[in-house]
Amino acid sequence: MCIRDRVTGAADLERYGRDESEDLFVPAEVAVRPGSTDEVSRVMALASRARVPVTPRAAGTGLSGGAIPVFGGIVLSCERMDRLLELDEDNLMAVVQPGLITERLQSAVEAKGLYYPPDPASRGSCTIGGNVAENAGGPHCVKYGLTKDYVLALECVMPDGRVMRTGGKLRKDVAGYNLTQLVVGSEGTLAVVTEVTVRLIPLPRFRRLVFAPFGDLDAAARGITAIYRARITPSALELMERSALRAAQDHLGREVPYADAEATILVEVDGTDEASVEADLVRVGEVLSEAGALDAVLADTPTKEKDLWRVRRCIGEAVKKIASYVECDTAVPPSRVPDLIRGVRAVASKFGIRQITYGHAGDGNLHVNVLSDVADPVHRERVLRPAIEAIFDVA
Repeated sequence: MCIRDRVTGAADLERYGRDESEDLFVPAEVAVRPGSTDEVSRVMALASRARVPVTPRAAGTGLSGGAIPVFGGIVLSCERMDRLLELDEDNLMAVVQPGLITERLQSAVEAKGLYYPPDPASRGSCTIGGNVAENAGGPHCVKYGLTKDYVLALECVMPDGRVMRTGGKLRKDVAGYNLTQLVVGSEGTLAVVTEVTVRLIPLPRFRRLVFAPFGDLDAAARGITAIYRARITPSALELMERSALRAAQDHLGREVPYADAEATILVEVDGTDEASVEADLVRVGEVLSEAGALDAVLADTPTKEKDLWRVRRCIGEAVKKIASYVECDTAVPPSRVPDLIRGVRAVASKFGIRQITYGHAGDGNLHVNVLSDVADPVHRERVLRPAIEAIFDVA
């Protein structure tokens, strides 16, 4: 067997032994970068016969350690398989390889008036294959759903090298076991994804964004639940507590509106009818005011909209700049978000650690970032590990 693109030098292998989770590193013995399903199949067949572990890898932007070769052996990177194979405008579908950058797919379909909603924070560097493996979401999943809601079919290579196809270009496919959804979210433990068919939807023509600071957490929670009670389905509903906004401000090197507010929520509404979107926007402003918002900053130009989204999307990078950290991905009912934040703050105070919390308030999914010396083994065992366990106990 000949794989044209393989990595064996220690210096070149360095990046294949880590991802974006904490400060973890396990050196890969060898990395291969196949360019086709056939090459993936041959790698898997050989590894299966020789009983050599294989760790599938996409862009390595994950935060759960899934791309780290903890068992040694082979890292199988799909980075060279990065093509948009087909854009079917009539049937609102696209066929892509796993190494395609998510934002490249989004840009390509938006140019045709179509929309692929899943948008992880790392969408400019993560890939569709990694999104499938992790069932990625993002700010717009509150209205549009997760990656699993857009995957119609997969081509996969099984551990022994056999190639399997699941699903198809069908809106309705209910025959037999749903193997497509079994693979989505399996983090590379069942098969190596080599091709993905995703469904698309019409691109919303109008979007409006509001940035609303609150003086206390309970008022912010009232604002979140009031939006739904007002029969509004936001396309994004994000929350940033004070420490997150301050981190973003330091990262951007400029003032961020209401950076000292206890909590700030970002609300986006979208649709194909301008009058309906404007009506939703007015109602959002009303319910936020009634809930106790200190202000409502409207992004009334595309530039302001991009600027506000930049504040939200930069927080992950801002945290990395401050210190090493562990991200705890928590999920609670939206109305319990204040309880979660208060509980996290209590844990941080008890263990003497710093935390920064932000995330998708609309579905109760908050990213709790624990800033700590993750490289110190004593600190990890005595402080960091019990603090993380306590945070998940709170959730």
